[in-house]
Amino acid sequence: MSQPSGNPYPHQPQQPYGEQPVPQQPGGYPPPAGQPYDAPLPPKKSKAGKIVLISLAVVLVLCLGGAAITWFTVKDEVGDVVDAANTRVVAPATLAGRKQVTDPELTKLSDQMVTEMKSTVQNETGTVGAFYGDVAKQDLVMVVAASGVLADPKKEMDDAIAGLKTDLAVQEMTTTEPGPLGGEARCGDGKTEGMPLGVCVWADRGSVGLIVVFFKSAKEAKAEFVTMRGQIEQRS
Repeated sequence: MSQPSGNPYPHQPQQPYGEQPVPQQPGGYPPPAGQPYDAPLPPKKSKAGKIVLISLAVVLVLCLGGAAITWFTVKDEVGDVVDAANTRVVAPATLAGRKQVTDPELTKLSDQMVTEMKSTVQNETGTVGAFYGDVAKQDLVMVVAASGVLADPKKEMDDAIAGLKTDLAVQEMTTTEPGPLGGEARCGDGKTEGMPLGVCVWADRGSVGLIVVFFKSAKEAKAEFVTMRGQIEQRS
């Protein structure tokens, strides 16, 4: 008895004899033009990876000057010593309206920054390493700071700026308003792998710190600097 011709499974498309099925990408679509069949899609370069490298560079900049955080000599003014001794840096829950980042990779990096500073900076009374904002929205701020009685805040500032010029390609750091906590503050434009960075650094008798605003300019970072510093540096 002859068998009926045609595809016995009418719901499946019949493949002409001798032809191989066209490979499909996930979702049932052919691969993009120029990309070989069955080749995986090229991975996107992670912004987090860039941020890790930048963060390590910033911590290194701060820690290289750590040996200078030492007690005042007897000739220093008592009032300055008291203010400096009562200064602490903290990681607030929010920074200039941004929530602290809970991303596991950046949280781990924050912990590593604090550990590195505590093991390197002498006589510190407090350390901060934290991220705020949202990487996906290109609104991210990194804070690295240490408190302690600084014998020479100007040297701390100069050392930090020298390191920033090398590691974050910061060309010029201009003086900016330090705010009510006093000391010195400067901000400048940096860049790494095409990512713009607004970088601000401060130093006073009781603390030294760096604020890096990713994806932004120095002008934008400077506009928020006094607010952010006031939330990080506390004086009792």
